Amino acid sequence: MGADEEEEAARPEPASAEPVEPASSVEPAAPAGPAGLDARDRAVLALEARSWRTAGAKERAVREELGLSSTRYYQLLNGLLDRPEALAHAPVLVNRLRRVRDARRAAR
Repeated sequence: MGADEEEEAARPEPASAEPVEPASSVEPAAPAGPAGLDARDRAVLALEARSWRTAGAKERAVREELGLSSTRYYQLLNGLLDRPEALAHAPVLVNRLRRVRDARRAAR
């Protein structure tokens, strides 16, 4: 496996053909989309829906694409899980994450 192949294998595969906008173009006050979510909220959900091949790749993508710390990212994501707009935008993802969150809370 060459260096180019290793680098390509380390990149996460996007879950959809729709690219996530880089942090510089995601504005917190962006107009709400059809589901009532702003651009940052949609970007958080899109990033969470992607699969990750290597440890640390998700945290690196959070910093590079959204310009957020991991802690802030998870705070925003947790808040989104309780919003009906997020459920309408990505019902399968939101329901899966709610189940994971509820299972972790029950284990405490």
